[in-house]
Amino acid sequence: MLRDRKLLMFYALVAMWLTTTGLHIPDGFLSTAVSVVGWVLMIGSVVYALRQTRGQLGDKQIPLMGVLAAFIFAAQAINFPVAGGTSGHLLGGALAAIIMGPWAAVLIMTSVIALQAILFQDGGLLALGFNVVNMGVLTAFTGYLMYQLTRRVMGEGRNSLLVAGAVGAWLSVVVGAIATAIQLSISGTTPLGVALPAMAGVHALIGVGEALITVGALSFIFATRRDLLTIGEAAPGKTSATWWLGGLAVSLIVAVFSFAASPDPDGLERVAEDTGFLGAAQDSLYKILPDYTLPFVGDPLISGILAVVVGTLIVFAIAFGIARLQGRKAS
Repeated sequence: MLRDRKLLMFYALVAMWLTTTGLHIPDGFLSTAVSVVGWVLMIGSVVYALRQTRGQLGDKQIPLMGVLAAFIFAAQAINFPVAGGTSGHLLGGALAAIIMGPWAAVLIMTSVIALQAILFQDGGLLALGFNVVNMGVLTAFTGYLMYQLTRRVMGEGRNSLLVAGAVGAWLSVVVGAIATAIQLSISGTTPLGVALPAMAGVHALIGVGEALITVGALSFIFATRRDLLTIGEAAPGKTSATWWLGGLAVSLIVAVFSFAASPDPDGLERVAEDTGFLGAAQDSLYKILPDYTLPFVGDPLISGILAVVVGTLIVFAIAFGIARLQGRKAS
């Protein structure tokens, strides 16, 4: 019980240290043809992820999947200043993959990114395919594969765990940024010689933040709830209702702190502004809760907080529901 409380406290502290960048691509940055390819890749990845996780999630993994999705969504709503008038927020794909396995992480990240685009118009609908691929699929698999490879080279133990987590988390951010630069270049939005060094350079620096957060999380989990690090191996047992309800509560607390988000542009927006293609961004065809606000709430501060709280609850329900459907059947 004490270890559970310590873990939840750590989640809250991590939320205050978020320093990594977002890669949400708005409509207009990618050509229609490139966007269609992104949708095909996204659909294929999600369908295969559903197949790979079918019957593989146990009683411990199901609520954890919901909690991770809720926490990542709430944390991504908080942009903190990084440097030079740029802000960033947690990606979380590598950490989710290390804890849940890469295919479950794909489902978690897809739930988060799709909800952001559909409900909050954060990232374009046409660009949703590559937003999921870049921030969900590539980050999950890059982080997980580098984590596994580094652990095989270094062996077992705490130090190996932390180094592997740092390498995987850092590289996941850089790979996502490079993929975005390539897609922008193929779309004719900006030359690769301009986009690639700008995106890779900025994200190589701010990827350090993702690595530090991941190392901190893995270190604390190793010391307090080491069993969570074997989730991907179908660890036996159940996660207590107290733990996952507490995890959801922490996610909601993080959501409340969304009012402290930095107004500075994130990594991709800063690069777009500096290299001259920011004007290519297109407005959404519709607005439901645009820019994380509730239109019927007059106070902008309260409106923003409530919108993120609503989103956190919805994404928890979505990920939890998916996990339940994918869960192992009782024999």
